[in-house]
Amino acid sequence: MTRLLAPLLLAALAGPAAAAPQPADAPRELTDYVGKADASYSWKLVGTTERFLGTVYELEMVSQTWHDTKWDHKILVMVPKGVKPQATMVLWNEGDAPDGGKAADLGLMIAGQVRAPVAFLYGVPKQPLYGGKKEDALIAESFVRYLDTEDGSWPLLFPMVKSVVRGMDALQAFAKQEWKFEVKDFVVAGASKRGWTAWLTAATGDPRVKAIAPLVFDSVHIAVQMDNQVKAFGKPSEMIRDYAERKLVPIPRTAAAARLWQIIDPWSYRDRLTMPKLIVCGTNDPYWPLDALNSYWDGLKGDKWILYVPNAGHHLCERDKDGKEEKLPLRTIATVCAFCRSQVFDKPLPKVNCDMVVPPGAGSLDVSLLCDVKPLAARVFSATALTRDFRKSFWEDRRFDLKGASGACKVDIPAAGLRATLVEMQFQLEDLTYTLSTPLRILEAPKK
Repeated sequence: MTRLLAPLLLAALAGPAAAAPQPADAPRELTDYVGKADASYSWKLVGTTERFLGTVYELEMVSQTWHDTKWDHKILVMVPKGVKPQATMVLWNEGDAPDGGKAADLGLMIAGQVRAPVAFLYGVPKQPLYGGKKEDALIAESFVRYLDTEDGSWPLLFPMVKSVVRGMDALQAFAKQEWKFEVKDFVVAGASKRGWTAWLTAATGDPRVKAIAPLVFDSVHIAVQMDNQVKAFGKPSEMIRDYAERKLVPIPRTAAAARLWQIIDPWSYRDRLTMPKLIVCGTNDPYWPLDALNSYWDGLKGDKWILYVPNAGHHLCERDKDGKEEKLPLRTIATVCAFCRSQVFDKPLPKVNCDMVVPPGAGSLDVSLLCDVKPLAARVFSATALTRDFRKSFWEDRRFDLKGASGACKVDIPAAGLRATLVEMQFQLEDLTYTLSTPLRILEAPKK
């Protein structure tokens, strides 16, 4: 998922860009915070390193001062050998500090697959704060402070978004200074709460956000998702215990709590989220119910794609039947790189349409697939569980027979328990082989 406006004016000035026009019914707290002038913004180039795969530029940036705390960041810009700047740049936002040369080499590998410069923004959010709190504990702390004050600057997601907006400002100014080149827009990506940040950066209406790739944040339409967790797991996921311990979930029945969850929910801004979107989820992610996407997918406007990574948790690394986990999320990297390349060079990804219907009285699900480009191959993935909690289920696959760009199959309704099913397709974008998925369907055994 996207930000505010403000191209190059704030490279020289300290104030952020003016907020984009927004519908009267959209919450204003996000754009009010991101659009507020802040004289502490600054950036500078502090180093250039030549590595085996290409050149790495290191920038230091101060994005803002949030409640008396200055947010400082590092930005690495990776330019592989033989790659030229493009009008669109990929901007990945990350929480930790760069891991020495490993981060640079991985970034250069990704940028080589994209065939364009890629920037990694670190320190989103600034942490630890408020007695050593980090990540979800820090977000929960900020939410409690909002409920105590109803001050719209408190939700931590807002300064996280402002960090990305300021990162775009700095990268545009850097490209003009170092390359004498104008970067016009960005593909904004991130994982988990940085995926949440990508969604909300897009929600600001900043026209520089050309596309978004939010990974493992499957909680759009948050109020519905909290109910989904209880239905699937019997209680909120233990992975969000930082919020439960602060009595933020279940969502309190107060006007302030309702407003809080509205202003930080991408669903509230869905009329703005019309840019291309790649959503990536792990089928065994302990944070989210398996079918969380189904609560918001149909309501998303514009071009959209989904990648489900089978037998993968929150880090998207796949596991085999013996529990051995791959070292890198290779399926995710391939598809994210293909998506980014498609956006940088305006090469659209395939359109995918899949219908999953259980005819009246039938004992199986009819699956029909139609693409506007013939897939290289397709597979049906299925998993079973006794309840709607599929987090420990193993996904098996079988071939999905194609006739050109279409195909059909049947999936049996289970005799007991539940069965989840999705279709995965393999495509080619120039030299990149990548996969896309359909939304999934959960089948329940007939009640006796």
